[in-house]
Amino acid sequence: MQQRMNNPVGLIPEEMPAIQELARATHRGGVPSTTLALVHLRASQINGCSSCVQSGAAQARKAGETEDRLATVAAWRDAPYFSDDERAALALTEAVTRLADRADPVSDTIWEHAAEHYDEKGLAALLLSIATTNLFNRLNIPTRQVAGSWAQ
Repeated sequence: MQQRMNNPVGLIPEEMPAIQELARATHRGGVPSTTLALVHLRASQINGCSSCVQSGAAQARKAGETEDRLATVAAWRDAPYFSDDERAALALTEAVTRLADRADPVSDTIWEHAAEHYDEKGLAALLLSIATTNLFNRLNIPTRQVAGSWAQ
């Protein structure tokens, strides 16, 4: 794959601090860094963003993730490695990332399950994390950003 252009936030660098601050804000919501890393990785897998999958796996390793959990996050429902909190976050991630796939993309069941495990601040952090990941995916995929081309 050949990159079509430089990353848009590299071309308009004054936008990057705002996006970085949004990403940092997600870590102030009380959700464990490992969970946020899994959320980033799962949304990026769904969207097929190789650059974010690669960087997401690297971030998850830095946060202390094991290879077993990284290898099975795409199959989290059937893998024994994830807590109920993480499963709720991953279900929310999939629903929010796939908004166009069904009429009620974030069902009451998914929302209520997440709300059992996270308070409003935690839910806000998860939603901001999912949205920020989707933003990066939507910048990287059309411009064909190459996995590993951004510093970790």
